[in-house]
Amino acid sequence: MDKTTGTTSSGTPASDEELHADVCVVGGGPAGLALTLMLLRSGVRVTLLEKSARFDRAFRGEILQPGGQRILDDLGVLAAARAAGACELNGFQLVDRDRVLLDIDYRRLPAPYRHLLAMPQRHLLDALLERCRALPGFRFLDGHRIGALVEEDGRITGAVAHGPGSRRTVRARIVVGADGRFSKTRALAGIGAGRMEAFGHDVLWFKVRAPGRQTGYVRIHRTAGNPVLVHDSHPDQLQIGWTLPHRSWPELAARGVDEVRRELTAAVPQFADLIEESVSGLSDLSLLDVYAGKADAWTRDGLVLIGDSAHTHSPLGAQGINLALQDAAVLHPVLVAALRDGRVHQARFAPYLDARMPAVDAVMRMQQMQAKGMFGTGGPMADRLRSGVARLIRHSPLGRKITHRVAYGHPVVEVRTDLFTTGPTARAERTGGPKG
Repeated sequence: MDKTTGTTSSGTPASDEELHADVCVVGGGPAGLALTLMLLRSGVRVTLLEKSARFDRAFRGEILQPGGQRILDDLGVLAAARAAGACELNGFQLVDRDRVLLDIDYRRLPAPYRHLLAMPQRHLLDALLERCRALPGFRFLDGHRIGALVEEDGRITGAVAHGPGSRRTVRARIVVGADGRFSKTRALAGIGAGRMEAFGHDVLWFKVRAPGRQTGYVRIHRTAGNPVLVHDSHPDQLQIGWTLPHRSWPELAARGVDEVRRELTAAVPQFADLIEESVSGLSDLSLLDVYAGKADAWTRDGLVLIGDSAHTHSPLGAQGINLALQDAAVLHPVLVAALRDGRVHQARFAPYLDARMPAVDAVMRMQQMQAKGMFGTGGPMADRLRSGVARLIRHSPLGRKITHRVAYGHPVVEVRTDLFTTGPTARAERTGGPKG
């Protein structure tokens, strides 16, 4: 017997339509769109729900690691996304005044992905969506929010979507929750977010126009106050992230934008003119509540969570999009096999959990170490320790191994292009790139 779990929209909808798909993906971010494209290329019918009607809203996560670039290249979308506008970055640097304490140089990696890529997320999403639209079996319900999950004898069998003046019930053999850190799909399934207060900082993000001021790096500036993250952003901009003690922003904001600007320009005086020009009000600033999260469960019968819906991370190390794309690539063959066999119960998704949970745990541990090393205090002794770590990373085989793991994950995730049955040639020619 069917039942719905969750809320319904008020009033009488203009229409109540029932749709059918093999997979219903909730959330049109990098994880949801990449998985949708992989499934469509494998002959799977996919209905994608996305609450926003357009991708031109502000996104803060825009740095692609080499591993994510490689996955997008396998899907044939990297070139198109880059052509819309992006910046290559040489790596990460930890800077104290004019002294570089730590330099993780991506130019030491094998070609062709020897850099980070700062790309407005809408360019990536537009490129993925364009490829999806060109394939059979795709239905895109933009401007539709999930209102309920459909259950049959304890198994998720679909989702109810509310759009402008309409309600649609999407019957699907599998529902994938890819709707972010505040996932409604996860909540409707009765799964806890697993929030952990693992970090002592939040990040206040904003962009400034900076023609001719790009640095070619992601830099963390250690200051007398709170560290500041800065990296190039397309077009001719810098994205700046000011780290603040956890939950301290309301008190600072109450003192007004002039005080906020004063503290910011004191922290990074080299960008004072850009901050004065670009930050005219508190609405120009966006606060990211930084925490770690690992959902209490990632699967139920007929349901899988991926990306931020399953695990949430700090922006340190630029791992968010990378992990989302890796989740999609690992889950893709698991779903294809489950659909082929007609078995979509929870145990069928175990290979996805076995592969991704250890990788996610490793990134969480790494980010906690990064936070202590880059944001922690300790005076001259701590600075000497950071310098020693910097020399290790720059000159030793262990340092190259660490850089490789940050860039590609461990193990390296590959797209199962051998499962593709439709669309263009599976894989573009490359000049190199790691295989393991």
